[in-house]
Amino acid sequence: MAQLTRQVTKQDTGLEKSHGKTAMRIVAPPYQSGFGNHFSTEAVPGALPIGRNSPQRAPHGLYAELISGTAFTAARHENRRTWTYRIRPSVMHKPYKRVENGMLRTAPFNDTEATPSQLRWSPFPIPEAPTDFVDGIVTVGGSGSAADQSGMAVHVYAANRSMTERYFYNADGEMLVVPQQGRARFVTELGVLEVANGEIAIIPRGLRFRVELPDGPSRGYICENYGQMLRLPELGPIGSNGLANPRDFLAPVAAYESKEAPCVLLAKFQGNLWAAEMAHSPLSVVAWHGNFVPYKYDLSRFMAIGTISFDHPDPSIFSVLTAPSDIPGTANIDFVIFPPRWLVGEDTFRPPWYHRNVMCEFMGLLKGVYDAKAEGFLPGGASLHNCMTAHGPDAETFARASAAELEPHKLEDTMAFMFESRFAMRLTRYAIESSELQRDYFEGWQGLERHFTG
Repeated sequence: MAQLTRQVTKQDTGLEKSHGKTAMRIVAPPYQSGFGNHFSTEAVPGALPIGRNSPQRAPHGLYAELISGTAFTAARHENRRTWTYRIRPSVMHKPYKRVENGMLRTAPFNDTEATPSQLRWSPFPIPEAPTDFVDGIVTVGGSGSAADQSGMAVHVYAANRSMTERYFYNADGEMLVVPQQGRARFVTELGVLEVANGEIAIIPRGLRFRVELPDGPSRGYICENYGQMLRLPELGPIGSNGLANPRDFLAPVAAYESKEAPCVLLAKFQGNLWAAEMAHSPLSVVAWHGNFVPYKYDLSRFMAIGTISFDHPDPSIFSVLTAPSDIPGTANIDFVIFPPRWLVGEDTFRPPWYHRNVMCEFMGLLKGVYDAKAEGFLPGGASLHNCMTAHGPDAETFARASAAELEPHKLEDTMAFMFESRFAMRLTRYAIESSELQRDYFEGWQGLERHFTG
């Protein structure tokens, strides 16, 4: 593991009494709080220039370098950029060479025909051979076009080895990572994010990083966003509070690697993987300021909102993040969760209703049981209900919910999520031919009996 260096500040240290003596303890690296904030952080005092971004000579002999996540002329409220002050500039590497993509694929997806059938997969396996985060990415499918910067891709990852001499960046889109098993520590240019089951990490387009696995084998889901960046949804009639609160999003503090040793930088560019040799770590940022940053969020802090009278509200009230499309109110991506919550609706069928949706719905399960499926939908697995494909509770869930005593009931120890998009999803050949595909999924609805008495 490469050595990370950061400044120990007043916020990082604490004093504790030990047998009558004062002892120093070092606590975990802090995060910076707030969604879309303009942050400033330095791992060495005085590394940030004052009053200017690109002085003739940057402090401590560092190189000033700008990372732009949007066009220079984007509106101020949309503009994202970060100034970095690094030991060596990013341009220092040998020419890129094409390498094998493995199981990683990029839109447009034309391997198979799009299907209107309901689909579900069992948990995807952890590989036995040594596999790091990048090699462990397997694409399920997606929509749109990375080149046209619209649509998305859905991947799963399963890995058992930390990245040490390999680094990665994705020029095609930002990555929303949802761990399901084992922690994932994202060591990025701008600092460290550590996420576990129940948390998410967002890695911006083009940001360099590597992934460590503190718990060994790890598995999870990735939504690759080709379009406009994810942001908080508007609250409308909900008002000024609720859903995901901005202060609960956390960005890293500056931490750098000063390693001078051979390494490889992998790039995902226009759907393919490329590799360039470097003689030093690309994570050499000693200080930075800006608002184009990686960030994490603890899903347990989501303020769920639901009925206090009757009926089951639309699932859009569970939106954590959204990425707009060119049609107002119709997202390129919505990231939606179904967390622990109370069900209290009177004279109400409480599980999700049967429905057909113009939006495509890809679901995953992090833990527990999803309230619309009695069995078969397992943590680490997934389901897909494409544009206008009918879906809803299976027969067992319908029977139980229709006869239940409607006392207040709390759903506990559960967390499901959904990647939702206005674009229909096409699958990779792997997803269609995978042994994890549950080919009997449709049978869960075949036991729905006729109750009509008219």
